[in-house]
Amino acid sequence: MSTAAPALRRRPPPRVSGDLPGDGHMAEFAADPISFFTRARAECGELAEFDLRGQITVLLTGPDAHEAFCRAPDEQLDQGAAYEFMTPIFGTGVIFDAPLPIRNQQLAIQTMALRHHNMRSYARVISEEVRRFTDAWGDSGEIELVSAMTELTLYTSTHCLLGGEFRETMSAEFAHLYHDLEAGLHALAYVDPHADHPLFRQRDAARVRLEAMIGEIVERRRAADTEYEDALATFMKATYENGSRLSANEITGLIVATMFAGHHTSSGTAAWVLLELLRHAQFLVPVVRELEDLLGPAADMTRESLREMPRLEAVVRETLRLHPPLNMLARQVLQDFDFKDYQIEAGKRVCLCPYVSHRIPEVYPEPERFDPARPEQDSVFTDISFGGGRHRCAGSAFALLQLKSIFGTLLRRFTFELVASPETYVDDTRAITLRPHTPALVRYRRKG
Repeated sequence: MSTAAPALRRRPPPRVSGDLPGDGHMAEFAADPISFFTRARAECGELAEFDLRGQITVLLTGPDAHEAFCRAPDEQLDQGAAYEFMTPIFGTGVIFDAPLPIRNQQLAIQTMALRHHNMRSYARVISEEVRRFTDAWGDSGEIELVSAMTELTLYTSTHCLLGGEFRETMSAEFAHLYHDLEAGLHALAYVDPHADHPLFRQRDAARVRLEAMIGEIVERRRAADTEYEDALATFMKATYENGSRLSANEITGLIVATMFAGHHTSSGTAAWVLLELLRHAQFLVPVVRELEDLLGPAADMTRESLREMPRLEAVVRETLRLHPPLNMLARQVLQDFDFKDYQIEAGKRVCLCPYVSHRIPEVYPEPERFDPARPEQDSVFTDISFGGGRHRCAGSAFALLQLKSIFGTLLRRFTFELVASPETYVDDTRAITLRPHTPALVRYRRKG
């Protein structure tokens, strides 16, 4: 007579030490999320549970954990509840605040805006913006790289997504409003995005004004009845499955969400691409040679030429491994989530930290070494710079196109060198998005 095997008794994830009554790990997390996640991984391994003022969250690290996270159905691990802190920025009823069927339709529309025929013109637009931006530099000088790349990628993203006429009339007000939205991504928002905080009040006022500005553009375009090829045009034409058009709030929210995909993360990555090349001249020389052989000193960038830059692309991807844009990808657990012999109960949250996962020595030997020639990983869930699975970042293709277009133009026009010692250029790990610690100064000299 056979007996059924006993059910596997799953255990809760190990708990990170050092939580405080009432606050949990919030103070340590808010001060430096990356340092906290690094300690959590070192102390607990693949799963590490921590407390953010009552919000119990589990950090998952490593390819197996990434795959479980990315493959879980939305009914089990939900983006919406985990990203409530984005609702004041994107808007009510947009992306994470929308019911799942509407959210999926909005994400499909966003993907179409970033990967559809619009992409054909983006390389040329970005290249033109780089030339225009650097025309004011003179023949030589110094720049603070983070602020320069933040300004440049704001121009490139705005031109691609909102069109040339908006870019030409873009005022300092738009840059200020967008800055106020970004500043709303404070660690406190993860726990209470509606707290009475000066940054949140500025964020909310900026969102209202931005909707009015974008609404004016939409009205002008519809009155002119002119064809455009940019993301805004895609959003204006798009309809839901029931045939209804996007509202002004939804168009604004998708533009803001797409701007975050195209600018908020790319500016820090762009700064790091150049810094890593300058810190490792053995890779800079062949990248510049590749660009000059392909394009010469002055040829325009095209979508086709971007496909023929393997050395530059390898540098961008290795930069993204070492300096992934987002510190955290999160989900709300709606149904108990099992991983190996652990169980994470419904009501908790789970998150990934690309920065920590990309530095696991068993996965990436000598993880701190910058090496664009690293062999490709066996699992597609090893590199999570843009997430993975069904919810891989819709802006990933645009981000790569933008970065390659920027450096395909910039490195043919200028030579650069570091102002300070290479080891002094480090990540600022205190914010939700990674950027070099400022000031990050570099010298430039115009070629020819």
